[in-house]
Parts: sequence; C-alpha cells; structure tokens
Amino acid sequence: MFKIKDFFTSGWDFDKSNLDLKSRYQMINVALLLSTVGLLFGIIINIFKMTYGIIPIEIFLIFTNIAFVLGLRSSKRYFLRIAFIMSFQFSFFFLYLYISYPPEAMKFVWLFTYPILLLYFQNKEYARYWMIFMISIILIVPMQTIIIAKFTEFQAVYLSFVLFIVYIIIIFYQKKMEEAKDLIFEQQKQLQAQVDELVNKDKLLSIQSKQAVMGEMISMIAHQWRQPLSSVTLTISDIQLKKMLGKVVDEKVMEEALQGISDTVVYLSETIDDFQTYFKPNKELSRVQIDEIVQKALNFVKPRLKGTTINVRVNSIDAEIETYINELIQVILNITNNAIDELLKLDKKNPILEIRLEALHERIKLSIIDNANGIKSDTLEKIFEPYYSTKGKNGTGLGLYMSQMIMQKQFNSGIEVQSSKEGSIFTLEIPKKLS
Repeated sequence: MFKIKDFFTSGWDFDKSNLDLKSRYQMINVALLLSTVGLLFGIIINIFKMTYGIIPIEIFLIFTNIAFVLGLRSSKRYFLRIAFIMSFQFSFFFLYLYISYPPEAMKFVWLFTYPILLLYFQNKEYARYWMIFMISIILIVPMQTIIIAKFTEFQAVYLSFVLFIVYIIIIFYQKKMEEAKDLIFEQQKQLQAQVDELVNKDKLLSIQSKQAVMGEMISMIAHQWRQPLSSVTLTISDIQLKKMLGKVVDEKVMEEALQGISDTVVYLSETIDDFQTYFKPNKELSRVQIDEIVQKALNFVKPRLKGTTINVRVNSIDAEIETYINELIQVILNITNNAIDELLKLDKKNPILEIRLEALHERIKLSIIDNANGIKSDTLEKIFEPYYSTKGKNGTGLGLYMSQMIMQKQFNSGIEVQSSKEGSIFTLEIPKKLS
C-alpha cells in the first residue's frame, strides 16, 4: 500500500547511519513536489492572462520533475546527479529573478531560501562552492555593462551580506542539530547498554534462583526417599536375619514383604516423575485444576512436615485454569518453604500453614497464610529485593525475588504481602486464562 512517507524517501529504507541522506532525499522530493505545484499554478495564471509563450517551458519543467522523481525511485546512484541538476535549476531561477525584476518587486526575497535548499541538496563542502558562485554573480551583475542591472552596487553588496548571514545561521543550526542527533544516539547506546546489562543480570539471577531451588529440591528428594528406603532396608534385613537364624520365612510374610517393597519402589518412581516434571522447562500453557497444582506443591514439602506439629489447611474449589504449571508451583513452593522455615524456628502450640483459594470472576485468589509472628516492617520493604535474605548463610535471597518476577512476567500479576504480629498473608491473583 502506498504511503506518503514512501514518496518523500523515494521508497528507500534508511538506517540510523544514513539519516543525513534520508533528510536530503526528503528535501529534494519536497522541492520537486512544491515546484511542480508552482509550475501548474503558473500555467493556470498564464492561461487566464493569455500569455502562452512561457507555458511550454513550464510543461517541460513539470515533465523534468516527474523524470527526477522516477529516477530517484529507480536507483540511488542517480541521487547526486539529480541533486546537481536541481541545484543548477534553482540557482538559475533565483538569479533570473534577481536580474529580471527591480528591488521594489520583492522577487529577490526568494534568494533567502537558497541556502536552505542548497544545504539539503548538496553536502557542506559543495554547498560552500555554490554559495560562493551565487554571491559572486550577485556582486558582478551591477558592475558589468552587458546586462542592464536592476540593483545598484550598494544594494547588491547589502543583499549578498544578508544572504551570507542567512547561510551562516543555517550552517550553525544544522551543526547544532547534528550535535543533538549525536547526543541522542550516544544516549541511546548507553541506554541499550544498560538494558543489555539488566537483561544479563536478570538471566544470571534466574540461573542462580534455579540452582538454589534445585538444591532445595535435591534436599527434599533425600527427605522423601529416606524413610521409604529405610523401610525397604528393614524389611530385607528382617528376612535375611530370619534365614540366618534358621527360621522358616512364611510364604505369606514373604509375599507381603515383596509387595511392600514393590509399592515402595513405585512410590519412589512416582516421586522422581514429579520432580522431573517440575524441573523440565515447559513454556506451554496447560489446563489444570487449581487444587491439583496446590497439591503438587504440597507434595514437595511433605517430607519437611513429617515429625512436625504444623497443621496444614487447604480448602478445595472447583476451578480450572490455563497456566504455566511449573512456574506457578515454583512460586507456591517458595512461599510455603519460607513459611515452614519461620514456623520451625518458633515454639508455638498450634503452628498453622493455610492455603486459601477463592474463585473470582477472571482470576483465582490464592492466599498462603501462616501464624509465624509476622515480618518486621524494615524487612517487609526488602523481601522482594534480589540477594536479600533473613536466613543468613542458608539463604540465597532469590526465592521471593524470582517469585515476584515470575508473577509479573508470566502471569501479569504480582505478590501482595500483609503482615502483623500474628502472622503473614502472601496473596497471588492467578488469571484463569492466559492470553
């Protein structure tokens, strides 16, 4: 589809390194457009005045402009040639106005647009030569006798001086524009460097967070496997001991032992599948019940809860969501692990960890509540900062930071925290469907 901006750049694309050339293309096309409009207007005026002698020249110039437009669009190598021809045309036109009309006709004022056109048609070096040529002709005309001069020598000098001043002002303005452009480019480079640095830091934090979570997960696997493996070991040792003592092992007892060992192996295999699924990178959206995600997260912390008095409460709701399962489990797991850490430090009679679910219109509200005496106000302001931890050497300070990043980037949401002397409430609002 044709666009106006394509006309002014002759259909070419210019990168940041060619912005000066782009401006020159635009100026030449503007000049071609305006001069064509001016020539058409002149033809109409001449028809009304019935002065037909100049019309063929105006028509010729219109077709010349059309040829220039087509030439600029066909190849970039024609640009300098066309720029030279147009510089000559405008120079001749302005000199014609200067020579043919007296000062009171005010036609000479068009001369003051000459430096502007020139500095866009030509580069600075060539523009300088064109200006010297123009001012020289203006000064010479009143001094010769071949052409009748309309301007006196004083008027020619005065006009040349003003034209020179305009040229200097435009040169200065153009220089300032180039300095401003260079400054903007430099600031863009610095900004891009800062953005790249932040992206790299974000990637590093993500890697460190995953490594920290992996360490926690390996510890959980060890906890989760220790008791079943101990049970298998005891069962096998019991059978071996009976055989060593010469006792007959009842077939039924043997079958029960083998079945128990088989069930334990299946349980261990399922545990590995759960952890493998958790660590597998998965950026595909999946439809799942929110209860199932919460249960999977709690399955990971079950070994930590065994032997404690922590009372885990979860309400069940019938709500299906379309989400990134592993990322959501990681967020829930980070927060519940922190709550368990705080509860284990305290000697409370009734430690509570509650996960409360509430179905809203387009979101699920998930609240993780504990009664671990709350978070100090100075700590509350920093808990989502990277590398900030209250666990000393045992903490990485990345869990809550990465959880907040996941909620913001993946779920277009965030984590809100409320805390009092009784405990803390971490609230997540999870979209039912991610677009």
